Amino acid sequence: MATGPEGTDTEALDSAYRAHGGELLRFARRSLRDPQLAEEAVQETFARAWRSRSTYDGQVGPMRAWLFAIERRVIIDLSAKRAGRETEPIDEERAGVTDQIDVALVGWQVEEALRRLKPEHRQVLVRTYFAQRSGTELAGELGIPEGTVRSRLFYALKSLRLTLDEMGWEW
Repeated sequence: MATGPEGTDTEALDSAYRAHGGELLRFARRSLRDPQLAEEAVQETFARAWRSRSTYDGQVGPMRAWLFAIERRVIIDLSAKRAGRETEPIDEERAGVTDQIDVALVGWQVEEALRRLKPEHRQVLVRTYFAQRSGTELAGELGIPEGTVRSRLFYALKSLRLTLDEMGWEW
C-alpha cells in the first residue's frame, strides 16, 4: 500500500475500503454469524492493513487477496475471543477453526464467481454440476439444442476460471 499511482497511503486504504469493504463484511457476517462482530472484524482488518501497509507487495498478489488473508486471521482471533479463550496465535496444525474458515472462504468465492456469470451460463453450469443433469436432459428442459448446452457449459467454465483468477484464487 505504498504511495505511488494511487496517491498517499491514506487514499490507497480508502480506495481499498470502497472496493473491498462490502465483500469483507459479507464474508465476516457469514463466518461469525454476528453482524456487530462482523463490523468489528472489518474495522480490525483495515486497522491491521494500515499498520502493516509497508508489507503489501502488489507484485505478489492483489490487494483483495491480501485483505482477505488479514481478515481470515482477524476472524480466527475474534472466534477464539468469543469462545471465552485467551486469544493466542493459532498454528496451522490446529485445523478445526482454520479449516472451517477456509471452507467458508472457498465457498464464498465460488458463489461470488458464479453470481458474476451470464445467467444462461450460470443456469447450465449449476444444473450440470449441482443438479447432475446431462446435456441431453438440459437441452430438453431448456428447449435448446444439446450443442448449445455444451457451448454454454464450455464458456461458463472458462468465465468461471477467469473470474476466480481475478479474485485471487490459488489453483
